[in-house]
Amino acid sequence: MINDLADPAAGAPVARVVALHVHPVKSLGGLAVAAGMLGLCGLEDDRRWMVTDPDGGFLTQRQVARMALVTVARAPGGLVLALAGQGAHAVALPPVDGARRMVRVWKDSVPAVDAGDAVAGWLSAALGRPCRLVYLHDAGARSADPAFAPAGATVGFADGFAVLVASRESLGALNRDLPSPVPMDRFRPNLVLEGATPWVEDGWRLLAVGEALLRIVKPCSRCIMTTIDQKTAEIPDPREPLATLARTRRARGGVMFGQNAVVVRPGRVAVGDAVWVLEDGPSNLVVA
Repeated sequence: MINDLADPAAGAPVARVVALHVHPVKSLGGLAVAAGMLGLCGLEDDRRWMVTDPDGGFLTQRQVARMALVTVARAPGGLVLALAGQGAHAVALPPVDGARRMVRVWKDSVPAVDAGDAVAGWLSAALGRPCRLVYLHDAGARSADPAFAPAGATVGFADGFAVLVASRESLGALNRDLPSPVPMDRFRPNLVLEGATPWVEDGWRLLAVGEALLRIVKPCSRCIMTTIDQKTAEIPDPREPLATLARTRRARGGVMFGQNAVVVRPGRVAVGDAVWVLEDGPSNLVVA
């Protein structure tokens, strides 16, 4: 159904953007940004790079928690990776006409361009295992899950969908149930919102944020990465927050925090932007 905020001018916004996060390299350190372009594959530069094993299979903190310690900075024409004790390494954006190799993200095979032996050697030393770094030039090469996303929706190297939206109020509600609170970076969202009641995002369907429109497609199923401290790569409690989410947010497909979204109208978004709900409906937290 369409609520009375279908025209943003018709009512008050439901929330505001209080943080924007870009993760240029899947599972490495993220960046807080003040503003950015939200394209069909998500925020500009988000998860367009990926670390793989030598055979092209994707690597994440699920296998290598130490990935959380590698920081990423944007630089003209590429990135700078850094790790305490190992220094920094600049990597250039691979050429658009570079040779493609097929890499794997879950069940998807995607054509990507290898970033070269120098950064592969640096990352292999940093992570303690052989690996490569690849870049996705072909933004439309990977489709979002058609069981949830509209036809034509695309995604980069994110697990499943272009954008992850999270609410500070919902994190606060979760933290009240946890033995020890966790910060938002455990969930690695792109858009962090403030101002709504906890868990109300389960009923949101279409959002206007800045110049963009986002279609909420499903809750985000959480994994063991949420147990990893993103500043230290340590696991303070291997059970949490998953055990509490299993008790309070279990649904078909896993335990949930945050909402996956696809971009239906690209545009600029910024910290401070108002968020309007243009369509809503019943909770999408479908109990198993």
